Amino acid sequence: MKWEQAIQDFTYYLKIERGLADNTIQNYRLDILKLVNYLSEFDLNVSPEDITEEDIQGFIYTISKLLNERSQARLISGLKSFFDYLIFENYRKSNPLELIESPRLGRKLPDTLSTKEIDKLINAIDLSHPQGQRNKAIIETLYGCGLRVSELTGLKISHLHFEEGFIKVVGKGNKERLVPINSYTQKFIELYKDEVRIHQDPKPEFKDILFLNRRGAQLTRAMIFTIVKQLAVEAHIQKKISPHTFRHSFATHLLENGANLRVIQQMLGHESITTTEIYMHLDKTHLRSVLEQFHPRA
Repeated sequence: MKWEQAIQDFTYYLKIERGLADNTIQNYRLDILKLVNYLSEFDLNVSPEDITEEDIQGFIYTISKLLNERSQARLISGLKSFFDYLIFENYRKSNPLELIESPRLGRKLPDTLSTKEIDKLINAIDLSHPQGQRNKAIIETLYGCGLRVSELTGLKISHLHFEEGFIKVVGKGNKERLVPINSYTQKFIELYKDEVRIHQDPKPEFKDILFLNRRGAQLTRAMIFTIVKQLAVEAHIQKKISPHTFRHSFATHLLENGANLRVIQQMLGHESITTTEIYMHLDKTHLRSVLEQFHPRA
């Protein structure tokens, strides 16, 4: 089996069987290509079926000089998945990365904004600008619903179920979920939709997309990043923030105000509760107040 065919089959499996997003699949593919390039550079003529643990160890040792620990861990994880797939398809009997450990990573706590900082950002939006009302609706939606940036750019008008108090969101792997939306956030979406967007001429393929650029097309992820970065400068906020910061702030503020972790998991669309547990970085005073309020011995 040639590497090109193995990679092609694996990416097809990731897309069809596991339903992963294109960006995630591309990352898997690039990691495997790093291994293929290493084999070529050192004239190691081995196939995906024949590559040994020693070959992989040599690759990891070489690549570790170029990557940080987090990137190394992702690379090892991706290669393990690739060889697990080859075992599943009966091309191999063992995984050459089975005994290779990933670097130990400290859990990185997400950056968050306080409610005052979020208000400061929103107040920095110039509503006299043609895109001002749209940008305000974007920030309010990111923070009010805890959406990923790709979920925001793909949000459809037909998925706004305001009478029921929900929006339908298409998350990772095209998995759909219903996210509750409050009347405050609804108000800004409706202002943009009914007073600004109505005067635009959307391109045919984007007629149902909520947030549009000036040319009537869907906004890109990069454009949302640019909007947030510019607002941070105008609001004089020194923290390194991105659209994802609003998602972190959404979860953190819910948790600090007593929301159940399982409910937050559902709203964020996390498959595993362990992913949501990263938001348990609350200050000691809040943890103590929870103990005093809910423990029978308090």
